[in-house]
Amino acid sequence: MKTILTPVDFSSATRGVLAVAEDLARSMGGQIVLMHAVQQPVITTDYGLTVDVLQETMAANQGAARHQVEHLEKALAAKGVPVKTRLVDGYAAGNIVEQAGELQASYIVLGSHGHTAFYDLLVGSTTHAVLKKAPCPVVVVPPGRE
Repeated sequence: MKTILTPVDFSSATRGVLAVAEDLARSMGGQIVLMHAVQQPVITTDYGLTVDVLQETMAANQGAARHQVEHLEKALAAKGVPVKTRLVDGYAAGNIVEQAGELQASYIVLGSHGHTAFYDLLVGSTTHAVLKKAPCPVVVVPPGRE
């Protein structure tokens, strides 16, 4: 069975990404693997966070992400689409490439948020990084696609 790795970030682009992944899975008799990378909080003050507060924050982030991924999984399964989930910690682009290799994914379907070039210069583009290192074809869903 072909595997379509579908990273989601729960933004407004997620609906369009899922629609394209679902169409692709149906057309090729494949399965979707929903993936979300939980970014750890960045400490930006001189005071920092205590270990207890940091652990609580990380656990809350993971719990919220798990809940959202499970909700998306149930919605796809209700439509008869074979679906699995993966929740990982850390930088999204590196994790997407790594998971695609581990799963021997046939495709990666992810969204492009349409940020400005200045934003991408400052923050970086997950989509761009994945395109450069992906071990399989990448389908980029433009903003506003539903």
